[in-house]
Amino acid sequence: GECFDYLIGERTIEPARKAIKASAALLLLARRPVISVNGNTAALVPEDLIKLSRELGAPLEVNLFYTTRERAERIARKLAMLGAPRVLGVDDVVEGVPGLSSERRLVSREGILVADVVLVALEDGDRTEALKRIGKKVIAIDLNPLSRTARAADITIVDNVVRAVPLLVEEIKILKNRSREELEEILKSYDNNKVLGEALLHIKRRLEEISLTLMGSGSTIAT
Repeated sequence: GECFDYLIGERTIEPARKAIKASAALLLLARRPVISVNGNTAALVPEDLIKLSRELGAPLEVNLFYTTRERAERIARKLAMLGAPRVLGVDDVVEGVPGLSSERRLVSREGILVADVVLVALEDGDRTEALKRIGKKVIAIDLNPLSRTARAADITIVDNVVRAVPLLVEEIKILKNRSREELEEILKSYDNNKVLGEALLHIKRRLEEISLTLMGSGSTIAT
């Protein structure tokens, strides 16, 4: 992740901003949006996820790769203490995602099981693909535009999660009063493969700049 953040310049690039706008539109159009929370996002952006939850009226759902009840409860408690209005994924899980061997097949019967749109961040490709197979629209935050998650998702925000989530909250505030037709138009004009391609072109240009800088600086070994 850190490598790709460096390659995009450690800033939010234009392709990511396009994806953030489309993500905000899709989340606002969703009937049952759910924000999936794993150990990494609970540690990195808990307050921002709670703000997102409040803006959307969408629950947070704890879903861990290496899970124990104690760990899930600890993360859910932390989110609740920080002010999360609704946290799922502890006492309400069922086997709802076929095709996964890990505990990640367990989802809340009131959350991801019945969701139409799921936001995931720092997610593995297996789970993203499995969510797609059961009919979910998936928004992913992933620094690697070539990852399975990035390519499987409906919308991929190629950015660091610590920048992407606050920007998504702000974009939702901006679009919240737009008509349904305007939000649908934003989605119609969005092409995830094109945006991923634009992110790769940005990385390519940055690699060229870095390589030219290195070659121009000169460095020899004294003997």
